[in-house]
Amino acid sequence: MTVIYIDTLFLLNALVDYLLLLAAARLAGEPLRRGRFALGAALGGLYAVAIFLPGMGFLAHPLCRLASAALMLLAAYGGSRRLLRQGVLFLALTCAFGGGVVAIGLLGGTGLALGNGVFYSALDLKVVLLSAAVCYGVITLVFQRLGRHSAASGELARVRLRLGERWTDLTALVDTGNTLADPATGRPVMVAEGERLSGLFPGEHRPSPADLRDPASALARLGTGEWRARFRLLPYRSVGVDRGLLLAVRADALELDGQGRGPALVALSPTPVSDGGGYQALIGSADKM
Repeated sequence: MTVIYIDTLFLLNALVDYLLLLAAARLAGEPLRRGRFALGAALGGLYAVAIFLPGMGFLAHPLCRLASAALMLLAAYGGSRRLLRQGVLFLALTCAFGGGVVAIGLLGGTGLALGNGVFYSALDLKVVLLSAAVCYGVITLVFQRLGRHSAASGELARVRLRLGERWTDLTALVDTGNTLADPATGRPVMVAEGERLSGLFPGEHRPSPADLRDPASALARLGTGEWRARFRLLPYRSVGVDRGLLLAVRADALELDGQGRGPALVALSPTPVSDGGGYQALIGSADKM
């Protein structure tokens, strides 16, 4: 008779769910909200434990499984504009992982088993935790390489900006989900890390990190004299921000992969725009810049 320990059952399923949630987010190109992923994984672990409790066998019904998966996905990805895409990726990865477990079992492996739709192990808890840590490292390395954007695929573009007589070079991600536009002209707006553009500004008109976090006060302080027409406030909406403001500056020239696109409005982000630092700006459709 197989003995299933509650603590091992919870930790094993929570760790597996965390890795799957993390992998799906990486594939979808979403921000890695690890706290949200941990919450979703904890719900998955609790569901795995509940199935084996006396009188709770009804939780193994497909509708209950579907409701549990939906709750876990909402906890991990709720508010994301790519919720459906991440959910599909999560389910695909779960099926692939489950298939791998079955294959290992057919080959004679006895360390990890699949029962009632959840994972359990007869191994010592320390061995389970060590194995999960190794899997986490391998999956992180693999998906960092798979999810890395490249110029060859058309996802990254070389950008040069000119403000007065000063130039700066950036790498931008072509993000079709970025629909930020200049309300006056309708042209797309590039979002760049504000601190990376500090070299474009003379000292008295250079936005500080505090200015980027408080754009309204920054506009009053920096937008004086001949710079009054350069700075402006740009309203935006994003996940978790219903109504926000960004400090924006009108650059004299923008070059995209060596092609001049004329003047452009650039929004100054107070935070990094990429998770790993592979790019410093976001643009929408490159054809409309």
